Amino acid sequence: MSTFSLDLNEDQIQIQKWVHDFAESVVRPAGHEWDEREETPWPIIEEAAKVGLYSFDFITQCFFDESGLLLPIANEELAWGDAGIALAILGSTLGLAGIAANGTPEQLLEWGPQCFGTPEKIQMAAFCVSEPDAGSDVSSLKTRAVYDQAKDEWVLNGTKTWITNGGIADLHVVVASVDPELGARGQASFIVPPGTKGLSMGQKFKKMGIRASHTAEVVLDEVRVPGSCLLGGKEKLDAKLAAVREGKKSSSQAAMATFEASRPSVGAQALGIARAAYEYALDYAKERRAFGRAIIENQGIAFKLADMKTRIDASRLLVWRAAWMGRNSKPFEAGEGSMSKLFAGETAVWVTEQAIQIMGGYGYVREYPVERWHRDSKIYTIFEGTSEIQRLIIARAVSGVHVP
Repeated sequence: MSTFSLDLNEDQIQIQKWVHDFAESVVRPAGHEWDEREETPWPIIEEAAKVGLYSFDFITQCFFDESGLLLPIANEELAWGDAGIALAILGSTLGLAGIAANGTPEQLLEWGPQCFGTPEKIQMAAFCVSEPDAGSDVSSLKTRAVYDQAKDEWVLNGTKTWITNGGIADLHVVVASVDPELGARGQASFIVPPGTKGLSMGQKFKKMGIRASHTAEVVLDEVRVPGSCLLGGKEKLDAKLAAVREGKKSSSQAAMATFEASRPSVGAQALGIARAAYEYALDYAKERRAFGRAIIENQGIAFKLADMKTRIDASRLLVWRAAWMGRNSKPFEAGEGSMSKLFAGETAVWVTEQAIQIMGGYGYVREYPVERWHRDSKIYTIFEGTSEIQRLIIARAVSGVHVP
């Protein structure tokens, strides 16, 4: 008998239901309010912390799931409730992913819990990569980290932009250039602990979608952090830089190591939005009557829904495959992580647009959630690597050619 199966185990099913119930009863009813307010939904985050959803323990449980599916499952269900609130709850996970991908086990144990705090004292984390002149081009980061050997401190200067939880986070994980001549291979990640002098919030952005998620600039002005805040440690960094200078290939890059781990989960969020819009449009099409019958009885509507469902299920399969490969250390030889994020992100935009079309004028007004879901979906073709960047990664992987 074959051991291949796409069935979730009992624990995964229970957690899926638990997260879905929270999304249905707490997140979705609050989606419109916090989208309008464009503020961090602290009461919702507090509720998530009380039930254990916003916690280091839960995310650790997801990371250690042998199938790799638990984190995408949770991401999909929360985004099904509302993507902006989901990102407010899940944003700290990206900072944690930066620590897990680049830090030592000791650093993960020290700083990981501080990404979330406790239900009594909630904390947040932020992962800081993009800059005003270096979005998709992470090799061009200008933020510098200079080592002060006399004090065993690193001095960080620069400006980061488009940062989730930027400036309001307690703990910031910052990717900075140690040796600019080496491009992305000369970068490292640093922990900026809570209360560190010199770190401040710049402009807070007013966005088209995911408005409940805080996005802002982070300004680093002579920020000094202890040597122990270099993720991975100085010995490992020195060895990597020496190898690169000798012409050897670097095994990892500070920013890319985090994005490779997070792309399937980002794809799962897009999948959650698409599923929400599809389900809403399906229910509407069954109930809405025109010319004496339910509109779903028209092929023009029925075929749209068939295509929506097909693309959603295809997206989930790509997301689950990439998540499983990542958890089981299977190399992304064909850019499978990028495939999942690319297809799910573009599916979310397309599906939400079809949902609006099915609903007509009702889909276009803010009284109904599909217009918000459409606005929310667009960011999934932009952040953590645009669709064009994902295609570039896939093209390079499948061809073996450095496509410029």
